[in-house]
Order: sequence, then structure tokens, then C-alpha cells
Amino acid sequence: MATIHSTAVIEPGAQLGQNVSVGPYSVIGANVRIDEGTQIGPHVVIQGHTTIGRDNRIFQFASLGAIPQDKKYNGEPTQLVIGDRNLIREFVTFNLGTAQDGGVTRLGDDNWIMAYVHLAHDCQLGNHVTISNSTQLAGHVHIGNWVTLGGLTHIHQFCKVGDHVMTGMGSAIANDVPPFMITTGAPAEIRGLNAEGLRRRGFTPERVAVIKKMHKLLYRDGLTFEAACEGIRALAGTVPEADDDVAMMARFLAESTRGIVR
Repeated sequence: MATIHSTAVIEPGAQLGQNVSVGPYSVIGANVRIDEGTQIGPHVVIQGHTTIGRDNRIFQFASLGAIPQDKKYNGEPTQLVIGDRNLIREFVTFNLGTAQDGGVTRLGDDNWIMAYVHLAHDCQLGNHVTISNSTQLAGHVHIGNWVTLGGLTHIHQFCKVGDHVMTGMGSAIANDVPPFMITTGAPAEIRGLNAEGLRRRGFTPERVAVIKKMHKLLYRDGLTFEAACEGIRALAGTVPEADDDVAMMARFLAESTRGIVR
């Protein structure tokens, strides 16, 4: 059974799984579903059509599932979907999606979200993401897997950040950031390759060597964007274990709509 503090407000219709705990003065709305093992701290407000997976820990004063900060929102039954095993710290704000996009703001699994982080409407975050304090994501931002966002990072609406990216403190990102890169500054610039992050995740030297070649093609060889993309595609098959990395980079560059940080 769920453990609910006597001062918490659970509206009729809310669904709480086994071993869910809800702390003092928290409010759980009627259209909220929380799966087993998730811990909700004190003074947390969870609203809207919000689904929260298993074994999450949500700290005090979080606001999850409030309506989007978008003047076009007109009460549509949009959603916030949070996966499993996420740590969500104090004073975060995650908003519902909008009908102008897919209608869902989504956070994947095994993410570490620190205090005062804002996920605006329609943001899509993958797995194993670490977001440091006071980072702000505008609407429709997409974040890949194994991304680390430094404190006070600001990301413009509709930007995409690829897998294994790391941003430095205070980065101001207004274009897409390709996978594997490190970016810092305001406006952000690419400062190098996230080699240490790749090493920690078990990338072999052979894979890293191919990723370094892609970085060189994009940022060191003085090529046009089109020529760099062609050179990256030509790396396919040269080191078979890196083919997925090459394909991911080529796909990210082809699908970029805002242009990349370059």
C-alpha cells in the first residue's frame, strides 16, 4: 500500500502504486499516476495528466505537470511522462506538453536532475542525463542520452543536444550540439571532444579514434558543412565497431533544423 502523510492532498482519481510514499502537504492531482516505489517529498505539487514511473525520488517543492508557459495553450489534455529511477531535486518545474507539438513533455530513465531546473513544454530527454543547478530548457528542446548539462546552462527553444554531450557552466545554446562534443560560452562554442565521458562509458580507443576524426572534419579541417558531412559518412565501415557512432552523427547532422554550434 502507498504511505500518505495525513496532511497530503490526494485528489479522487489519482493512481498510486505499491510502496509509493507521499510527504507532508504534497498535492497529487486527479489525473496523476505514480508507479510503485516512487517517493514524493513534502510540499510537492503534481498536476495535469502526469505519469511517473517506478522508483523515482522527488524532493520538496518540486512542481510537476503544471500547464505550459505558452500563450497558445488552451486547456488541451496534454501530458508529462517521467520514466523510472530518476532523482529530481528541489524547486524543479516540469510543464505539460502542447498540442502544437507531440503533446508530451518526456523524461526518460536514470536521470539526475538538480535544483531549480526548468523543463518547458514538449521537451524530450533521454536516459542517464545529468542536469546541474539552475539549468533552463525552453520549449521543444531535445536532449539525448548520457548528456551532462553544466550549471546555469540555457538552451533556446527547438534546439537538439546529441548523445554524450557535455556543456560547461553558463553555456548559452542557440543551435544544435552534435553528439560527443563539449561546449562552453555565451554564445556557446565547441571546445573539444568529450573524451573523458566516452572513456568512462567504456568506449574503446578504436571507437574514440573514429569520433575524433568526425570532430576534426567538423571543426578542424576548415571544410564546409556539406563537405564535413560527406567526410563523416565516408567513415562508415572503416572501423566496424564505430559504425553506429558514425550513423548517429550523420543522422543528427542531416536532421538538424537550427544548424549546429560551429
